[in-house]
Formats: sequence, C-alpha cells, structure tokens
Amino acid sequence: MTEGPPTKDYGDNDAPGALTLCLHKGSSGPCVSGLVTPPLRTTTPDDPIAWEPHYLQIAKLVYPSGLQAAPLLLIVTGSLNAGNGNQIVSTQLISYDAEKDMFQRVYQKSTGHNNNEEVRFVDHGLLQGSVISAEPQQHLPYGYWIVVNQRMGGEYHQVLRYGSATRYNDGNQLSVIDSEMLAIERRLGLWKPGDPLPVPEHMKNCLKPVLRHDELWCR
Repeated sequence: MTEGPPTKDYGDNDAPGALTLCLHKGSSGPCVSGLVTPPLRTTTPDDPIAWEPHYLQIAKLVYPSGLQAAPLLLIVTGSLNAGNGNQIVSTQLISYDAEKDMFQRVYQKSTGHNNNEEVRFVDHGLLQGSVISAEPQQHLPYGYWIVVNQRMGGEYHQVLRYGSATRYNDGNQLSVIDSEMLAIERRLGLWKPGDPLPVPEHMKNCLKPVLRHDELWCR
C-alpha cells in the first residue's frame, strides 16, 4: 500500500492522501492493484468528486469455511468525509487460487450515507461466511434493504433481499443487522418459533433480547 500527499476532506479538515492498494506474489513481486481498487463513484455529472479510498479500515484474513479451508482477504476502505458526514465505505473479499496462481475479487459492495448502514462479514455461527448488508431506503416507510450474499462456486451471490422491520431513528440501540438477525435467520430456514432469540454479537451487554414487531430489541 502507498499513500499520496496529505489533503483536505470535503469539510476542509486535514485528511490522509489517497491510497493505492497492492497485492504482491512474494516480497519482490509486482504490484497488482486492479483487483483491490474499488470502483469509483461520482455523485452527479457536474460533480468531479471521485471518492477514492483514503482510509484503510480493515485488512485481514477471514475464513468463510473454517480454519481448515482457504481464507479470503477482507479489505475495507473509506473515502474522504463529506461535509454532511457521508463517506464511501468499500468492502471487498479477495480469494487466491493456488492452482491458477491468481487473485480474484469475489465480493464488493460500497455504501455512502450516514444512516446506520453497514456491510458485515459473518465469521462464525449459523451464517458463517455470509456477507450481510443493510442499506437505507430512500422512500417510505424509511427502513433498510437487508441483503445476504453467500459464496457459491467461488464467488458471492445474493440469496436474500427484503425490506426491514427496523426504521430510521426508531430508538433501537442495536445495529440494523443485529436487530434484523432473527428475521434473516428465519427467512433462510435457520430459525423457527421456539428456538432461542439470537444474542447480538456486537453488543455483549444485550444478553436478553426481545422481539417487537419482527425486530430484536434489548430490554
């Protein structure tokens, strides 16, 4: 990874330079950047903002099929911050095919608003290896699109998409994905009435969640 000269974000705050991400085959191998460069997003035709990555938030190996199977490289980058708090956050998963000696991007998703959206790789449990995204709807009833992608044939494919019971600013202290976890598991045939409610992984003090109108809440 290399970093360009320091710059200003779109709120005129100091910010790190643009990032160039690289994959190398060995310590002296050439930089392979195309596979880990997230697609740039522009806002309108008269707006030149490209939202290239400036922050490396996560770069680690993850194991969608357990420790005995080949890992994937999870990369999460963030763009400069806009004046309204928006930021392009790009999530990528990269595989390595040893037989073909080549890298491959198997998942990529970018989000760009500040409405509690999230893209989450699930590293254990019933949904291990899945990628769940929650992205705000732009219309009534102002909920979220919940999308689950799972790996099939090497790449990730969508297996579920629905409109959430969770609404903007409904007072639920859980993240959208955690509040929707029971609905996700039920729709995928992984939960049935009588099973324990899923305990939110990202909120350890929520040991006794309750169900309200198909949405998990903490007591």
